[in-house]
Amino acid sequence: MAGSIQDRGNGSYFLTVSAGFKADGKRNRKTKTIKAKNITEARKKLAVFVAEVEAGEYIAPSHIKLAQYVKTWRKDAVKKVSPKTIETYDYVLNGRIIPILGHHKMESLSHIHIIDFLETLEADDLATSTIQKHYNVLNSIFKLAVKNETIKKTPMDKVDKPSVTYKPGEVYTSNELKQLFLLLKNEENKQMVLMIKMALKTGMRKGELLALKWDDIDFANNTIHVRHSLSYTKETGYRLKEPKTKGSVRKVAPPKKLMDELKKHKLKKSTERMEAAELWEGGKYFFVFSTDFGKPFYPSVPNRWWTRFISRINKELKANKKPQMKKIRFHDLRHTAETDLINKGANIHSISKRLGHANISTTMNIYGHYLEEADQKIADMLDEDYI
Repeated sequence: MAGSIQDRGNGSYFLTVSAGFKADGKRNRKTKTIKAKNITEARKKLAVFVAEVEAGEYIAPSHIKLAQYVKTWRKDAVKKVSPKTIETYDYVLNGRIIPILGHHKMESLSHIHIIDFLETLEADDLATSTIQKHYNVLNSIFKLAVKNETIKKTPMDKVDKPSVTYKPGEVYTSNELKQLFLLLKNEENKQMVLMIKMALKTGMRKGELLALKWDDIDFANNTIHVRHSLSYTKETGYRLKEPKTKGSVRKVAPPKKLMDELKKHKLKKSTERMEAAELWEGGKYFFVFSTDFGKPFYPSVPNRWWTRFISRINKELKANKKPQMKKIRFHDLRHTAETDLINKGANIHSISKRLGHANISTTMNIYGHYLEEADQKIADMLDEDYI
């Protein structure tokens, strides 16, 4: 395979390698501009260039910018992941990746650029899980670019994947739980109160609660079937999707008093459905938690109601010079449910199954420290009998 060098002056050399003929009969030439100290160094680089072409490893430089290539990558990603995941990708891309790195050409982006970018995210005090999402998106983009021969190699190979540090959420103690239930008793919005109680007594995730339909509730056998999770995106609207793991599809046995409240709630919902008639917005589904016209709640509704409830309650408690309730996230109600079970002496296998974890190691990673505390309490109890 022949190669030639053209000296363009100022240490710049234009290399040409003949690689036979194309399908249309035209000569197939591969070209490359390099920098070299002298003609001797240029000849060495030509030899390497010829070897790359012969081995089929040479990929012509692409002048496409990252922001442009993202469009190609996104079309590919849409076929493989859920609309909710695409919405997350768009948030990550439009928020920081494209504004900061989008103007760079794909072949000119190095691992130094990526490392600097990730360090900027860290300096901005982003959560470690969010930083890892940025890394994952960039990694996926460059992998596709290599696969499509847009670039020869990915700069991500020299970038360490950021580790995620999960901060344990706040949970309510047994006494705080009793106080919370007393406060909930006086609330007017009985539907939201029931959702809070369900989270605390079943450990279900928010999406699972919002996806519950009345045919998931088996009153005869005191069982709730967790089969779906509700998600929402601007592009697709509301979607019922199956949980990520097989373990998330499960049966949960709630307290009988909670089931009694669910029966009353069903009667109220059935009345609303009948009165709404053709204005009913639930379609073929009859959701446990919904608007007066049967439409499922937007995913942020439970969070917003819970935050406002705690703020309002604490204002009243403060005015009456009483201890305020600890502020925790809606998702931490699930954690509270499981730590309460641990404190009640429930078996870790049963807890893991009830939570819908893929395996028991997931449960141990999240709740291991609570289990250690419970075990220490047992040790203290045993110590009392020691002679």
